[in-house]
Amino acid sequence: MATQSLYRRYRPRRFSEIRGQDHVVRALRNAVIHNREGQGYLFSGPRGTGKTTSARVLAKVLNCTNPSEGEPCCECDSCRAVEAGTSYDVHELDAASNNGVEAMRDLIEKASLGTPGRHKVYILDEVHMLSKGAEAALLKTLEEPPPHVVFVLATTDPQKVSQTIRSRVQHLEFHLLPMDELEQHIRWVAADAGLEVSEEGFQSVLAQGGGSARDTLSALELVAASGGEAPDSVSYDEFIDALINHDPGQALSALAHAVHQGRDARVLAQEIIRTLRDCFLSLMAPELVQLPDQQAAHVADQAQRLGAAAIVRSMERLGEMLVEMRHAPDPRLLLDVALVQLTHEPTGNDLSSVVARLERLEKSVAGGVAAGPSAPPVRPAPVDPATGRATLGGRVKREGAPAPTSPSPATAPTATATARTAAGPTATATADPVAAPPAASAPAAPSAPAAPSAPAAAGGDGGLLAAVTLGWQNDILGSVKKPMARALFSAGRVVDERDGAIVVGLPNETHRSKSEGFRGDVEAAIAAHLGHPVKLILVVDTHGPVDEHAPAPSPARPSSNSPASRTAPPRPEEEDIDLTDLVDAPPGVMKSPEDRLAEAFPGSVFVDEQR
Repeated sequence: MATQSLYRRYRPRRFSEIRGQDHVVRALRNAVIHNREGQGYLFSGPRGTGKTTSARVLAKVLNCTNPSEGEPCCECDSCRAVEAGTSYDVHELDAASNNGVEAMRDLIEKASLGTPGRHKVYILDEVHMLSKGAEAALLKTLEEPPPHVVFVLATTDPQKVSQTIRSRVQHLEFHLLPMDELEQHIRWVAADAGLEVSEEGFQSVLAQGGGSARDTLSALELVAASGGEAPDSVSYDEFIDALINHDPGQALSALAHAVHQGRDARVLAQEIIRTLRDCFLSLMAPELVQLPDQQAAHVADQAQRLGAAAIVRSMERLGEMLVEMRHAPDPRLLLDVALVQLTHEPTGNDLSSVVARLERLEKSVAGGVAAGPSAPPVRPAPVDPATGRATLGGRVKREGAPAPTSPSPATAPTATATARTAAGPTATATADPVAAPPAASAPAAPSAPAAPSAPAAAGGDGGLLAAVTLGWQNDILGSVKKPMARALFSAGRVVDERDGAIVVGLPNETHRSKSEGFRGDVEAAIAAHLGHPVKLILVVDTHGPVDEHAPAPSPARPSSNSPASRTAPPRPEEEDIDLTDLVDAPPGVMKSPEDRLAEAFPGSVFVDEQR
């Protein structure tokens, strides 16, 4: 004959033997003493906390022939029949396997029948498993049951019970048992049953039970069968120590050992999160930690060394990884990656990893400890003496490498344009001629002064005009994505600079008005080329007076030595024109760029990209 389990042998028989649920015991005993028992109760709470046991004790005391202060005598025939499961007054129904409408109809029909005792008690376990039809069939009887009927509904998931049922019963919530009280209970059970268990075995039993009396007694029975020693279980302290020491090798070794023992990756992740939660509670609210005193002190020490930011970051990352595991072909791989990201901060690219590094740095500075080996000073990048800008790849060159030779004055603008074209706006933003002197191995020639910085180059003296003129066709218009914008502005030329804006001349008013729709694209290309925004002013330019629709031209002209003066064609001398001599050109004489493109490519169709 099989030996009866410990949780069945030591199941409470009276209210006074129920541990950790004083609020429930007090409510039920007072109701029995004052004859105010309810017609329906809902017992909810975690597994193994005494819901079904309390329902059976209530059924015994309601039919006991000799009750005493709300307690059953446990000696009369009714009490012994309830304990043996042969009472006609108590009916237990598993709602998980009897969740249909027919089962509820059968229960309702029997509820109206008489009973040998004073009350007929129906205990429905796992009531949240009832179907919608069964709940609807039970509602009316639950609201107005016969006077001698008491319903006791038990569930571990009360939020799944419909609100209509919950409103018709008295809801009593059961809690997990405190660790100190649970420890006293299992030590008493071990002594009463004659079990020899070591101190490590008791601590292992409490950790596995997690506050559930039934789970703790089952773990105690297993430890006793194993010789009283704690089983070879996974130590989650290894994972916490790996997080504290930033040691990915230790974390991966602990994970490999746990998987070798048969632990599932999802279960491991959940247990690590539970351990981290204990650390978090020990920092924020130590009274909420459900651990023995010795283990609670150890967890508090780990939490202090790990820090709140690292604990929260670890729980968040592991929680996200648990969601990803649902569809992962290899969940262990995701757990490996998450542990490496948490223990090796350079692999973490999220904001929380940066915050964790800053927090550790602040702690080390506050404690007067160096945050790590001092980094070697960063040498400034060598500067090209011809352009005044940082030499591309200058830092990675060997110190003895010769510096680039200075270009001749005749080729200096071409070299500047080539460097700007190759580097783009990045080189303009990173160059720092003031803070980065030329390399010592290649001193700059005294006759070659450094070029002005990017803001100065974009200023007056024709610098902005020259930069835009040099890169107009290849760099600026070449980077415009819309073909129509490139086609329209290719017919124009850079004319002038006016108050920080670039004046672009276009052949005629029709051309200028069409180009206005694409001015923003060209301005964006100029901003990407120069590294700062520049406005465009579009005018009609026929190598003569500026169109009347455009603002008056600025008298400023680039100097004769500027690159613009060498590249731009010579402007004819302006002369007075008598407006009365002007006549309208016959239609068809002036052809737009679209007409010329249509003639060059017969059968072509223009496509508007803005639609």
